[in-house]
Amino acid sequence: MNLQRNNQATGRTGMTLVEMMIAITAGLMVMAVVGQLTLYTARSFVALGNYDALDQASQNALDILSRDIRQTRALLPLGSTNQLVFQDWDGAQLTYTYDPVARTFTRTKNGQSKVLLTQCDVWTYALYQRNVSNSFAFYSTTDVNTAKLIALNWKCSRQILQKKVNTESVQTATIVMRN
Repeated sequence: MNLQRNNQATGRTGMTLVEMMIAITAGLMVMAVVGQLTLYTARSFVALGNYDALDQASQNALDILSRDIRQTRALLPLGSTNQLVFQDWDGAQLTYTYDPVARTFTRTKNGQSKVLLTQCDVWTYALYQRNVSNSFAFYSTTDVNTAKLIALNWKCSRQILQKKVNTESVQTATIVMRN
C-alpha cells in the first residue's frame, strides 16, 4: 500500500508529452524573436557605420576638390564626360577621373594617383561661365575658356549582406575657379 502511494505521487510530478511539446515550441518562438532582434540590431549598427564612412569620404573628397579647383589656372579641353583636366597653379596637369566600371573617382597629378571616392555609383559635372551682369545667375557653357564655375554631383552606396542598403544622398558642390 505504501509502495503504491509513492508511485502515484511521483507519477503526478512529471510532464506529459503534450506539455513538453508546448514548452519546447514556446522556447523556440522566444529564441527566434531574440535572434531576429539581434540580426536587426547588427544590421542597424553596420548601416550607421556605413553612413558615417560614406559621409567622411564625401567630405574628404569635397575638401580636396575645393582646394584644388580654386587654385587651378585653367580648365583644359575635355576629353570625356568622365574626366576633368586642369592646368594647376604650378603648371602641372591635374586630372579628376570617374571610372563607372570600378566605381571610383580618382585624382591624378605628376603621375601620382589617389582614389578619392570608392563605390561611387554616379558622378557628373556641369560647367558655367562667370555672370556677365550684376545678377547672381550662372549661365551654362561648354567652352572651357569661359568656364569659371564647376558644379559637381556624386552618389555613393554600400552593400550589407550583398544587398545595396546604404545610399549616401547625392553630394552637390559648386566650385569657382579663382584664377
